[in-house]
Amino acid sequence: MDKIKLVQGDTRPPLVVTLTDDATGTPINITGATVRLKFRPVGSETVRTTLTGSVTNGPNGVVTFSWASDPTALAGDPGDYEGEISITFTDSTVQTIYDILKFKLRQEF
Repeated sequence: MDKIKLVQGDTRPPLVVTLTDDATGTPINITGATVRLKFRPVGSETVRTTLTGSVTNGPNGVVTFSWASDPTALAGDPGDYEGEISITFTDSTVQTIYDILKFKLRQEF
């Protein structure tokens, strides 16, 4: 998986993710679910921010995370970061996506 490139202090563009089942490759139906992205520096156990996504196409597993919802999210030191996505379904069950998203944050000029 390629690293998603970000710049310190930015609040755009939003991160659009399609969630799929590892076994079948089919989209996970996230209609009515709450989807969160935990974001932290690689090697740290401290989560820098947790973004709650907007489900933009539930039946096809599409969710959008807006950096603008936490303007300090990308204010950390430049370097490598990682993200973990978890889904809380309407029946309160939770599924964490196994693959970790990889990010590269560079310093703003």
